[in-house]
Amino acid sequence: MTDVNTAATAVPELTLNNGVTIPQLGFGVFQIPPEETRVAVTEALATGYRHIDTAAAYRNESGVGAAIAESGLAREDLFITTKLRNGEQGSTRAAFEASRKALGLDWIDLYLIHWPVPSQGLFIQAWKDMESLYAEGLIRAIGVSNFLAPHLDELLGKSTVIPAVNQIEAHPTFQQRELAQKSRRHGIAVEAYSPLGQGKDLDNAVISELAASYGATPAQVVLAWHLGTGNIVIPKTVTPKRMQENLAAAQIQLSDADLQRISALEDGGRIGADPAVAAFTQM
Repeated sequence: MTDVNTAATAVPELTLNNGVTIPQLGFGVFQIPPEETRVAVTEALATGYRHIDTAAAYRNESGVGAAIAESGLAREDLFITTKLRNGEQGSTRAAFEASRKALGLDWIDLYLIHWPVPSQGLFIQAWKDMESLYAEGLIRAIGVSNFLAPHLDELLGKSTVIPAVNQIEAHPTFQQRELAQKSRRHGIAVEAYSPLGQGKDLDNAVISELAASYGATPAQVVLAWHLGTGNIVIPKTVTPKRMQENLAAAQIQLSDADLQRISALEDGGRIGADPAVAAFTQM
């Protein structure tokens, strides 16, 4: 297995459309219980992760903040993402300040609208409030999550700042290629959540074959595919060994032919909710 410290220094960075750089491989804390988050993030930071992705809806921002405070790492060396809850799109500034307080941070690196919830008709208002926070220097980059093409079109037609990121469900069997291409045409980076298909993509015969040929785990092969296709990726695990393995995926370079073999696994199988109709409040 690759040395962890070497892996940490080898994580590539992408430059967002406003010049801010983001580590392309980060650590997600979705579904990590609040009481376990501090320990998990502490381990992730010790392993070498410098990009942590959380959200108000996960109810574990304070655990992320505690781990950051205890890490001894310089704030400038970390990239922290959190997200606006659906039920707070009409009170974005207050929601942002609550997240900032929970995290114990002076600024947030990336703040996302978590879901468009088109039935509310509030995401444009939320975006304009985020533009103000961005202009005040409280957020280094603003973006969206789960925005489909119609949502992007509406936002781009009414916004001043182009989103830096669109965080979407993406994995070998559900790639949302057209949405990813549209996002990138507008200079919006694509960030993949559920990057391993919540584990189901790891059992694919092609992935298993490539893992054997590269001397890697199936998860490393899938993460290397994400990196090779230009996605930002935020795998989640609470197991230290898997944290190390996932981070070491940054050193695996798949051939163009093997990237294409994995890209051919698309089957249209969404795991999460459909952003066109999703309307939960997350409160």
